[in-house]
Amino acid sequence: MLKIHDLFSFLTLQPLFDFSEVSVGKHYTWEIGGYEIHGQVLMTSWVVFLIIATISFLGNKNLQSIPAGVQNLTEYLTEFIRDLAKTQIGEHDYISWVPFLGTIFLFVFVSNWSGALIPWKLIELPSGELAAPTNDINTTVALALLTSTAYFYAGISKKGLGYFKRYISPAAFLLPINVLEDFTKPLSLSFRLFGNILADELVVGVLVALVPLVVPIPIMLLGLFTSAIQALVFATLAGAYIGEAVEEHH
Repeated sequence: MLKIHDLFSFLTLQPLFDFSEVSVGKHYTWEIGGYEIHGQVLMTSWVVFLIIATISFLGNKNLQSIPAGVQNLTEYLTEFIRDLAKTQIGEHDYISWVPFLGTIFLFVFVSNWSGALIPWKLIELPSGELAAPTNDINTTVALALLTSTAYFYAGISKKGLGYFKRYISPAAFLLPINVLEDFTKPLSLSFRLFGNILADELVVGVLVALVPLVVPIPIMLLGLFTSAIQALVFATLAGAYIGEAVEEHH
């Protein structure tokens, strides 16, 4: 029988804190405000932010009517993300969500590639080791929860409280299934990204240890491809969820 204090614990953030303790390997941690923080995630995340900010600055500091160099890259990325948002969200609502989807895509993409291209493990720490930010379950869960918050905001801001009619559409008996769907969306987003990036780094690490010269290279190239695909899948699903939230049902 479910006790009152167990129910209260479930309704609070305690399950989320317990879930965030899932980890593989030993982490370099900081103690901040009585909480244990994975310091290596923050350090590599700031490197990712710096890379994105540098490319953005170089591509936009001297804009030309005929783009060249890094401006070509930034304009291509902008058009790509805009087309992605338009396809997934719809022509009438997509424009305001381009910055959000662009931020999600670029952060996941650069994070994934940083794990494949930057030799993090050569940098020694007092404990633990550096890795891509998306190699940590806390990062992927945070991105998934941010996506969930975004599509709830999108639906409520457009439809008001009428947004919640979707839970009893097309029939009221589907309410439990529709509610469960909203819980499974962030779980699938976070575990898909975390699992793929972690598996890729583990496979490359094992192959480098066993056959350090030739064999790991094709696997690393495949890792770059799958890392890009994972970023695209994450951004596409985020756009699809937002598009579903703002879609008008007749």
